[in-house]
Amino acid sequence: MLGRYIVKGDTTEWIDGPLTQAVRQGGIIYLDEIAEARPDVLVAIHSLTDHRRMLFLDRHHEVLRAPDDFMLVASFNPGYQRGYKELKPSTRQRFVTLSFDYPGQSIEAEILYGETGIDRAIANKLVGFAARVRGMAELGLAETASTRLLVDAAKLIHSGMPPRLSCTVAIAETLTDDPEVRQSLVDLINMTF
Repeated sequence: MLGRYIVKGDTTEWIDGPLTQAVRQGGIIYLDEIAEARPDVLVAIHSLTDHRRMLFLDRHHEVLRAPDDFMLVASFNPGYQRGYKELKPSTRQRFVTLSFDYPGQSIEAEILYGETGIDRAIANKLVGFAARVRGMAELGLAETASTRLLVDAAKLIHSGMPPRLSCTVAIAETLTDDPEVRQSLVDLINMTF
């Protein structure tokens, strides 16, 4: 993220990483799934995302002040894996937060149609299935039926695979290894298709 030294001939040369480049150029850097980042990455961005707006390159003996047009955008899924990878409050408090939920069912069905060309009736069934799964907290899923998984299932269906099998391999098998929970998902798939 910050950079590294590389061997070039008989010397070493510092190469900026993506975060350092964004700070130097006054760019925007997007860090996806920030809660998954290594602790050293989180420590490196703390001084950049608080009042200091500075990046410390200890290995390069340099301190960069972020220009006004520099922006760090990060995303993560709160509650991901039930506390296994949560964003620390000391990191989370350095950001302005925007919360997003799944798109409305008609919009999500339109996404499936646009991404895969699947029949609109099948897209609506997939979205209805996902809405039911998302509402079933008793399944104890670490993650639920995302739009990404629906797109995967829709692609399989569109390619000619039967809908039940497509949903089983792209959604049920992906969401859980627990045989009872998987069977509950398969039962719901069978009721939907």
